[in-house]
Amino acid sequence: MPSTTRRPSGGPGRRAAVQARIVAATERLLAGGATFTELGVQRIAAEAGVARSTFYLHFRDKSELALSLAGGLAGAAFAIMEKWDPAAPDALAAFERTMAEVIRFYRERPAALAAVLEVTAYDEAVRDAWAGQLDQFAGLAARLLAAEQAAGRTTAGLEPAAASRLMIYGGMQAIAHQVAAGAPEEDGAVARELARLQWYGTFRRPA
Repeated sequence: MPSTTRRPSGGPGRRAAVQARIVAATERLLAGGATFTELGVQRIAAEAGVARSTFYLHFRDKSELALSLAGGLAGAAFAIMEKWDPAAPDALAAFERTMAEVIRFYRERPAALAAVLEVTAYDEAVRDAWAGQLDQFAGLAARLLAAEQAAGRTTAGLEPAAASRLMIYGGMQAIAHQVAAGAPEEDGAVARELARLQWYGTFRRPA
């Protein structure tokens, strides 16, 4: 069994670099066709060029590695989304471009996204963490909707919190399905339709 004692290996910069190597190695193995469940720590460590013991210095177990994968995916997508301003003059066109960028980001990392969703099916910690990431998106959407509502640009009858949860959880499911099973040449159409459904359904919903 691995030791439960975890000591820092070098400074923060080196620690982050080794963690990044391990995550990158995992993504390569996943892209090569392995499922996260079948990947062993020894195989991941070998791909990363580190000792098995080094893996355990940086990740308590594979569940913690999956948390890192989930956080990296959601964090980058959140950074894309939070730049969008629904009050801008070209907000709808910008929304469509933003959705396309998010889909493109996940399209470039289909194996990592599939692995995270795979692990959420049986690992409660990863499932809760992924839900927390989605809730962060929903919180952002709720704040934007509340501001649009206060400015009179969408109906007063809208419930921002509920609408945001439906928008984010449903949108993520649609994006994941498109990345996993949809043709890449259809990504643009999916991005446009997602943006327009959300725009006219919430941000500019008539009274």
